[in-house]
Amino acid sequence: MAGNVLNFYAGGNTARGFVSLFDSSLQGLDRVYILIGGPGTGKSGIIQEIGDELASAGHDIWSIHCASDNGSLDGVIVPALSVAIVDGTAPRVIEPRLPGVVEQYVNLGEAWDTARLGERKSEIASLYAGIRNAYERAYDGFAEALRIHDEWEAIYIGKMNFQAADELTAAFSRELFGDRKRDRKSRIDRRFLGAATPLGAVDFVPNLTEGLAKRYFIKGRAGSGKSTLLKKLAAEAVDRGFDVEIYHCGFDPNSLDMVVLRELGIAVFDSTAPHEYFPDRPTDEIVDMYERCIEPGTDEAYAEALDDIKERYSARMKASIACLAEAKSLHDELKRIYAAATDFGAVERMKRRILREIAGLSAARG
Repeated sequence: MAGNVLNFYAGGNTARGFVSLFDSSLQGLDRVYILIGGPGTGKSGIIQEIGDELASAGHDIWSIHCASDNGSLDGVIVPALSVAIVDGTAPRVIEPRLPGVVEQYVNLGEAWDTARLGERKSEIASLYAGIRNAYERAYDGFAEALRIHDEWEAIYIGKMNFQAADELTAAFSRELFGDRKRDRKSRIDRRFLGAATPLGAVDFVPNLTEGLAKRYFIKGRAGSGKSTLLKKLAAEAVDRGFDVEIYHCGFDPNSLDMVVLRELGIAVFDSTAPHEYFPDRPTDEIVDMYERCIEPGTDEAYAEALDDIKERYSARMKASIACLAEAKSLHDELKRIYAAATDFGAVERMKRRILREIAGLSAARG
C-alpha cells in the first residue's frame, strides 16, 4: 500500500522577498541530503523519483514544492526514517547543524562538462542577470501590493469590534481544547500552504486538511482579525503541549493562513481569496469574522474606496506574477544549457547511492 503524501511549500515569493522556512521542516532529522549544482542538473528529478519510490514502498512522505517552478520539488522528507533530500541552492537557506554527520552534500556539479559550459559563459551570465532583475521587480511589486493591502485593512480595522473578536477567540479556544493539556514540549512546524508562482496563486489546502475530523473555514475581510485569531490559537496549542503546524501567508509571511492540530484532527484556516473554499463535509464549519466583529454596513459605506483599492491591488499582483513567469522562462533557458552539459548517467548513480543509504537507514530502524 502506497504511503500518504503531504504537500506544502517551505519557501515563498512574498512581499518581503524570498522567505525560507526550510529549517523548521528539517528539524530533528537524522540525515539530510543537500543537493547542490546548477539548474537543469537533475536535482528536482532526484527528489521526485526518490519520493515516489519511497511512497510506493509504503512510507508517508512530505513533498516540498518549488514556488518558482510549478511541477518541481524543493525537497522530500520521510518522517518515519528521519531523512530528507532537499535542493540546497540559492535562494533556499539551509543551515547545517552537523555537516558530514546529519547533513550530507551531494554535488551534482561533478556531472558537468565544465569546458562545454565555459563556451557559453557570457550567455549564462546574461541569463542569471535577467533572472535576478525579474525577481527584484516581482518582489518590489509584491511590496507595493502589500502597501495597498494595508489601505484595505485600515478600513475594516477602523470598524472592528475588538471586544467581540476577543470573546470569539476565547470561545473558539474553549471549543477546540476544552480542558485538554499535555505535559510535554510542542513541536512547531512552520510552512506555507500556498505560494505566488509563475502560474499564479497555488495552494494545497485540500491535501493538507484531508482526513481531518473537523475543519473551520474562517471568512472575513482584510483586517477583520483572521490572522490574529490563528496566532492566538497556535499559541494556545503550544501552551497546552500540542504539536502544531503553522502555515504562514505566502503573500505576507508575518500573517498566518492556517493552523493544523493533527493530534486533535482539526484545521482552522483563512478561507478567503486566493485560497477560498467552502464546506463540503458534514463536519465543516464557517466562522465569519466580518459578520461577528465588523460594524454592519461597512462594505456598503466604503464600496467606492474598496473598489479602487481592489483594482490597484489586483493590477500590482498580476504584474508581479508576470515577473515570476519571466524569471521562470529565463531559468528554463538556463536549465537547457546546463542539461546539455550534464552526464545524467552520473546523476543516476548519485541517486542510486542515496537510495541505498536510505535503505540502510530503514533496515537499521527495523
